[in-house]
Amino acid sequence: MSGIVFGTGLRRPDGIVGFARRAEALGFDFLGCGEHVMFHGPVGNTFVSLSVAAGATERIKLMSAIVLLPLYPAALVAKLGAALDVASGGRYLCGVGIGGEYPREFEACGVPVEERGARADEALSLMRRLWTEERVTHHGRFNTLNDVTLSPAPTTKPHPPIWVAGRRDGAMRRAARHGDGWLPYMYTPEMLAESIEKIGAFGAEAGRDMSTFTPGLFIFTAVHRDGARAREMAAARLGRQYAQDFSTITGKYALAGTPEACRERLAQYIEAGARLVMLSSACPDEHLEENIRLIAEEIVPAFR
Repeated sequence: MSGIVFGTGLRRPDGIVGFARRAEALGFDFLGCGEHVMFHGPVGNTFVSLSVAAGATERIKLMSAIVLLPLYPAALVAKLGAALDVASGGRYLCGVGIGGEYPREFEACGVPVEERGARADEALSLMRRLWTEERVTHHGRFNTLNDVTLSPAPTTKPHPPIWVAGRRDGAMRRAARHGDGWLPYMYTPEMLAESIEKIGAFGAEAGRDMSTFTPGLFIFTAVHRDGARAREMAAARLGRQYAQDFSTITGKYALAGTPEACRERLAQYIEAGARLVMLSSACPDEHLEENIRLIAEEIVPAFR
């Protein structure tokens, strides 16, 4: 099966050089990295970590998965994205989301959490303009720009692709209005198929041509020869990461099990429409290298 791209994710703010080179050597199409200002455990910054990865690699794409867009002024996130795209030779993919699951980081940054959707919508409109236009002027609710130009502009033309993440209708509408792709998480295949249909309808309402829009998927993954062990690892890792019980929902939202079981489950997401898949490791640190090897060598090739 052609036309589907696969990535894995940086999980720690250290050890980036070795992990990025390993991911590139294993044949992943892109390397993703998320961010928080603070969270339930140690977490890095997507622009910093991907910049380190850019200098350590040559071909692999670099995806923010995701930028917490409401925490940045629009001009600043546009500048950071453009700078990373130029520094990496046009390898940047800009995944964005609105967050909100950890309100204290919004408080710490002086951003009202209830404004996060509106801030993201305004920022997305401005990012495209700043990446493609000169002398941009905008007087909005959250951003004021007077005759400003970003230089250098991104290497990728017309601009780095924007992947909108989320789970709900608001995120789908945002993807339909502003995105080049859709990157949902904690989804079932059925939810993915339904969201793709909704985004198409939202795009039609907005009068947008959706023919080049690309559906994707972010899914936590734990692969082990012992399927029960894989599910235990994923439930424990996700439980710590999100400070909630995943013991009964891991099988629904994560890709966890033997290589054979994971291939079968992933095929359902591909059938539902996913054309970009980020397989983020949900396992202990000591199984991380083996996990990405199993993904690269025993799962991804079935869909190439």
